[in-house]
Amino acid sequence: MKLTCAGAARTVTGSCHHLATSSTNLLVDCGLFQGPSALRVRNYEPFPFAADELDSVLLTHGHLDHVGRLPRLFKQGYRGTVYCTQGTSEIAEIILRDSAKIQQEDFERDLRKAKRSGRESEVEDPLYTLEDAERAIASFEVVPFDKRVEVASGVAVTCRPAGHILGSAYLEVEADGARIVFSGDLGNRGSALHFPAEPPSGCDIMLLETTYADRKHRSREATEAEFEQVVRTALKRGGNVMIPTFAVERAQQVLYELYRAIHERDLPQPRIFVDSPMATRVTRQYEAGIEELRPEVAEVFAHGEDPFFPPGLEYTVKAEDSRKINDIHGGAIIIASSGMMTGGRILHHLKHNLWRNEASLIIVGYQAEGTLGRALLNGARRVHIYGDEIAVRASIHTINGFSAHADKDDLLAFAKPSSDAHLILVHGEEDVMTGFAKELRAAGRRVDCPELDVPLDL
Repeated sequence: MKLTCAGAARTVTGSCHHLATSSTNLLVDCGLFQGPSALRVRNYEPFPFAADELDSVLLTHGHLDHVGRLPRLFKQGYRGTVYCTQGTSEIAEIILRDSAKIQQEDFERDLRKAKRSGRESEVEDPLYTLEDAERAIASFEVVPFDKRVEVASGVAVTCRPAGHILGSAYLEVEADGARIVFSGDLGNRGSALHFPAEPPSGCDIMLLETTYADRKHRSREATEAEFEQVVRTALKRGGNVMIPTFAVERAQQVLYELYRAIHERDLPQPRIFVDSPMATRVTRQYEAGIEELRPEVAEVFAHGEDPFFPPGLEYTVKAEDSRKINDIHGGAIIIASSGMMTGGRILHHLKHNLWRNEASLIIVGYQAEGTLGRALLNGARRVHIYGDEIAVRASIHTINGFSAHADKDDLLAFAKPSSDAHLILVHGEEDVMTGFAKELRAAGRRVDCPELDVPLDL
């Protein structure tokens, strides 16, 4: 067997893993490269395999960096089935349609600008269209958790709960007499929403994500207490409180924490805005997928309340409603995408609030190198947003414990029962991944860190 990582190889984005067995060609995930432009240009590069020769595609979960190139795969000739869980199917539909829409809007905007300078020939076409996205969505076939399903000749897969987001799974693939585990993204054992993943009993090969393989998360209790204190302090400053969030899982977790703080610990009731059409739609999926969530979350529903709807919440789906928030100069909590502050409505709120001394920014998610979020995290005093230079006077807080990813201890616990497995590290920044690999090798483990598009013999 050969494995080729066409993404998430010594980087945290673009997950896409091609497995060639003696009889089949499989693809696990087909994600978009996100972050700085040096990574995003890779989305336009050819796949290191023939799309029309793939037998099956398997998805671990619905995040854009795991499903965002699926329409391009179909555009290049794939016509087979995409296997995934029910939750992944529902979230991926939302993600892919939104991605296609954004690409079309970006293309039209860039084309308008280019026409004014006579350079329209330099504008790249969208990576894919809504039609391409719909073709990919139509190929989804839902498989239940914990049921072995044959997905190609001589190849079977079992989806196990990964505890990362709604529908997330790690995959146990049986092929050529071997059991191969694709971890996808594993959840934080301290999550307030999701159950932790139960590790596989054993396998021969394991692809293991390494997003936070260099650290240990704070406890859930400490994180919740810190979040509440930061929100209280921010509200006392009198300005608006901006919380950039990923639309999937992080927005719902923040809403749940606000719900609990208001109901259980007398947090003053501010106006709360979820200014993200995608987060609004995903929250509806979380409300419908209650069976995947922890019992204390389900218990709130059982009492006739919604844990994702704290008092004072308003959803601003329409653009004009989003713009009206700019007229509010204090006392509002604004939850908006994108989580790394690379686009979306959060940029407008940052532009109108970062320069205000009384404003606050609460960072609750991972910020990749090269993003506005990482710059602010690193203490930038001036940033550029939509061509304007903005002074950074707002108070900036970081809450690390809300991560939806496993930390170092979680990853070690997941890999421990498979003590003889060949470990292949993916989905991590290179320095984090190589440091983790060194520790694992010192403990006697066989470890590889594949390079992008370079086949690895298994």
